[in-house]
Amino acid sequence: MLTPQHVSLALRGLTKRFDRVAVDALDLTVYGGEFYSLLGPNGAGKTTTLRMIVGLLQPDAGSISIEGIDALADPVAAKQVTAWVSDEPMIYDKLTPFEYLEFVAGLWRIDAATAEARARELIDWLGLGPHAQERCEGFSKGMRQKVALAGALVHDPKLIILDEPLTGLDAGSARQVKTVLRERVAAGGTVIMTTHILEVAERMADRIGVIANGRLIAEGTLDELRRQSGSGSATLEDTFLKLVAEEEAA
Repeated sequence: MLTPQHVSLALRGLTKRFDRVAVDALDLTVYGGEFYSLLGPNGAGKTTTLRMIVGLLQPDAGSISIEGIDALADPVAAKQVTAWVSDEPMIYDKLTPFEYLEFVAGLWRIDAATAEARARELIDWLGLGPHAQERCEGFSKGMRQKVALAGALVHDPKLIILDEPLTGLDAGSARQVKTVLRERVAAGGTVIMTTHILEVAERMADRIGVIANGRLIAEGTLDELRRQSGSGSATLEDTFLKLVAEEEAA
C-alpha cells in the first residue's frame, strides 16, 4: 500500500433506515492509493453504504467526503471523481463497446479526441479489442462487466467503488478485472470493493473492513484482523466468520 498521503473517502456518522436501521452511524476512512475491501454477511449494510457514497441513496444522517468534496452538498463534483460498478452490468445492448464508451465520455463532456483515445486504451486494456465493434446484446456476463468497468473508468476517476464485481465471471474475466484494479491502485487510484469471495479480498486488499448490522466491527490488514479476533494464523474466511459470530452473540 502507498503511504497514505490524503484521505480519499471519509464517512462520519452515516445512517440509513428502511423498516430497520440498515447503516448505523458508520465511520469509515479510506486513503488514496489503497485497495479497501468491505466484507459482511447478507443484509449487513454494505450495498446500502456504497449506494449512499455514490449518490443513489440519500442518507438520513451523517456526512460523506470524497477527495475532500462534500458529496452531499456538491454531488456533481463528487461524481466527477468517482466510478461506480454494480454487480449487474448496466450498459446499452444496442451499442458496441466503442460506441458505449464514446457515449459515456460525452456525458462527462470529454472532448472527442480524448474520448476516442481513452476508449481505445480501455478496450485494449480489458481485452475487448476483438469485440469492440459488436453489439453488447450478445455478450456474456463477463464481457458485459468488462464493458461496464471500462465505462466507469472513461472519465479517469480517483475513487472506484465496486459492488460484487466478480460475481458470475469466469476465471479469465475475473483475473483481467483484478489485474486492471490492481494497476489502478498502483498508479495512485483508490478502490473500494465488496465481495463474498473472501480469497479475493485476502489476496488483493491492503485493508479490510468487516461490517455487521450496519456497523464497522473490525478493520485492518489480515494480520490485524486475526489479532482482533484471536484467530492466530487462520484464513480470512475463518477470521471473518469468527468476528461476525462474536458480533451476533453480543
